[in-house]
Amino acid sequence: MDGSLGAGGYAEAILEVSSPDGRLLGFDLDEESISRTQARLQTYGERFRCWHAGYHQAVGILGSVGVDRVDGIVIDLGLSSDQLEDTNRGFSFRYSSPLDMRFDRTQGKSAEDLLIDLSETELERIIFEFGEEPKARKIAQRLKEAVKRGILTNTHELSNIVLKSVGRKRGKIHPATRVFQALRIAVNDELSNLRRGLEELPGLLNEHGRLCIVSYHSLEDRLVKTIFKDLARQVEKWKVVTRRPLRPSLEETRTNPRSRSAKMRVIEAL
Repeated sequence: MDGSLGAGGYAEAILEVSSPDGRLLGFDLDEESISRTQARLQTYGERFRCWHAGYHQAVGILGSVGVDRVDGIVIDLGLSSDQLEDTNRGFSFRYSSPLDMRFDRTQGKSAEDLLIDLSETELERIIFEFGEEPKARKIAQRLKEAVKRGILTNTHELSNIVLKSVGRKRGKIHPATRVFQALRIAVNDELSNLRRGLEELPGLLNEHGRLCIVSYHSLEDRLVKTIFKDLARQVEKWKVVTRRPLRPSLEETRTNPRSRSAKMRVIEAL
């Protein structure tokens, strides 16, 4: 099972190495990713099947089609390059884009909706907790002021307000990075979905099946580490394969700079 199909890179690799009769079940909240991946993998026929849904919904969906066990699960929690480069999605401040940030654009509130609806206190909490931003109070105050004045409608405006609030750039990381992360997590309820997935998905694994999670920031990695550690206390049922998270090599980060913050943790069903 691939719980985050994205552009289909993992899925295609798994189908190749599991040839000739391995089957892959895929999930993604992004309807456009589903369409692209279906087109990319159509040559694999019935070996590939996918659903427009999140990995946290997989147990119920697979149960409804008679699948109660799989041999492996991979979930890459990062944004796809297609999502980052899409100027209509609002995931990057490199472009002037609408403040959307939804993985699933068929439902839910956008980032702009949240900025309008949330109180200053609630917005501060989200930026502090999900973005781990020390200047969350000042940023939240400036953002709410901009909303009231009607001057916060796109990603460039959001980025500029954050930059003015913080006062300067901090090293290589743009100050708006943490705020964009916080809003995206809140818009998509990412941590709650990850917790639900980590609680339910291990039960899908066959004996010696593995659950592999690739995370990109400390909040995700901490949650994966904690739940895997809790599972491993049941020593006859689970084993943590990665005592320390696997990191990309220097060569990989050179060819794929977006992988530099990736951490992979793996647990095995005994």
